[in-house]
Amino acid sequence: MKNIFKIVIALLSVLFVSCNADAVDNRPILEGLTVPNITAPTTGKTFVLAEANATTEVDKFVWSPAEYSHDVVVNYTLMMDVKGGDFSEPQILATTSDVTEASVSVKTLNQAGIALGAVPGTASQYDIKVKYNVMGTETMVSQNTLTVTITAYSGLVPYPHTDWYLVGDATAAGWDTNKGNQPLFRSGSNSNLYKFTGYFNAGYFKVISKLGSWAPMYGGSGGSLVYRATDSDGDPASINIATAGYYTFTMNVQTLTYTLVAYDASAATVYPTVGLIGSSRTGTGAGWDEDTDMTPSSFNPHYWTLTVSLFDGETKFRANNGWDVNWGGDTAFSGFPANGTSGGNIPVAKSKYKVFFNDLDGSYLMIPNQQ
Repeated sequence: MKNIFKIVIALLSVLFVSCNADAVDNRPILEGLTVPNITAPTTGKTFVLAEANATTEVDKFVWSPAEYSHDVVVNYTLMMDVKGGDFSEPQILATTSDVTEASVSVKTLNQAGIALGAVPGTASQYDIKVKYNVMGTETMVSQNTLTVTITAYSGLVPYPHTDWYLVGDATAAGWDTNKGNQPLFRSGSNSNLYKFTGYFNAGYFKVISKLGSWAPMYGGSGGSLVYRATDSDGDPASINIATAGYYTFTMNVQTLTYTLVAYDASAATVYPTVGLIGSSRTGTGAGWDEDTDMTPSSFNPHYWTLTVSLFDGETKFRANNGWDVNWGGDTAFSGFPANGTSGGNIPVAKSKYKVFFNDLDGSYLMIPNQQ
């Protein structure tokens, strides 16, 4: 009886595989019939952009639909590159689903040009194409190229802040003033208050505000800061780290005071990955479902960096590509919220940023207007 049962199961298995194979063989083959072409605006059009009109429509871009042998949903991406570029790293102007037109704002077109190296006030030429695909199929690119001339404005995000960086043999950069120096994180509510929690070697350090220069600078001793405005001013004392380990350094440039307190990092988790996520990534095709991974420091595994182009929107940080551990904030550019996980969504204005993050206390710093 047991052998008969095994034979029946084997026959059913063969029939099941055969039926599935037949189903696969009988699936309709999806064939592309026509590719989209940009029909408006016309090639050769000139755009002279003005910041006063940033939120207005610069033009409506229209293309013919991609046609397939069966009814499918087609996803389109309107993208721009320098004239003659290969579109390997294009700027995204718009994305649509089954819609063959997109309204592009002055700001979006301007920032795309700036990201591609436009010199404000100087006319430059750019190529625009449409990328398209159906879920599960290879991405294709439109046959024709629209070439336009753009005169961009600076498009800089207002950033009325001063950043300060660690330098010294107690820090990752050593006494080099331009070697990936770790920045201090600035309070989101008090622009005079700065903090850094992390690993220090035994040795000394100071802080500088202009990478590659020894002034302006702060040094000090006994909790009092000493300011050096120019190279011709006296050199302040270096702050001493007597024993290697983790410390929290805080300084207030208004009261000219600092604190240096040992920090217990023995129970701190070392995360395999930390990523940036949010609606500010939408223009790149990412959003709230996909991280952009940051790079950890080899000197301090809790300190992360990333250079990235972001769009108007919101962002957060999260560990291990999941929502179990995440960090946010309520203020643009910087903050050190509540020494813990979670928090609000950080507001972001469209620009290219250097992003710094500390997973020990949730501190973040996002410096805009990068080249």
